Amino acid sequence: MKIIAYNEIHKISEKLKADGKTIVFTNGCFDILHAGHVRYLQAAKKLGDCLILGLNSDQSVRNLKGPTRPINHQDDRAEVLSALFAVDYVVIFDQPTAENLVAVIKPAIYVKGGDYNIKDLPESTLVAQYGGQTILIPEVPGRSTSNVIKKMQE
Repeated sequence: MKIIAYNEIHKISEKLKADGKTIVFTNGCFDILHAGHVRYLQAAKKLGDCLILGLNSDQSVRNLKGPTRPINHQDDRAEVLSALFAVDYVVIFDQPTAENLVAVIKPAIYVKGGDYNIKDLPESTLVAQYGGQTILIPEVPGRSTSNVIKKMQE
């Protein structure tokens, strides 16, 4: 199963590293999956051997996006994401940021979308401390969960 319990991801990341694999890590809400997400995840996967995706839990999404989000339950979001070829593992987390996961996994490459700034990402500071790299992948114009929700409301 590609959906991994939070307390199991350490073992998996250690095994991958022992096997000489380059781990790429990203995180986010991935509430309503769209082409922008898929292209982003495909680009992230190309940066290494294994893509681990940290998925914000429902409570974490509510804290970040407000009481009307997420639209889709965390288990459904994890199932859909785990079915994508680009995603090797999905792990759900409750914290507002993925710093704890980054500290456990210690990916060679941490990836976020181009709408972020590296200096504003607490995870990137942690990645730099152990010699990893943070890469921003450009956004796909017009593709966002907010735009999908807005269009549905029209």
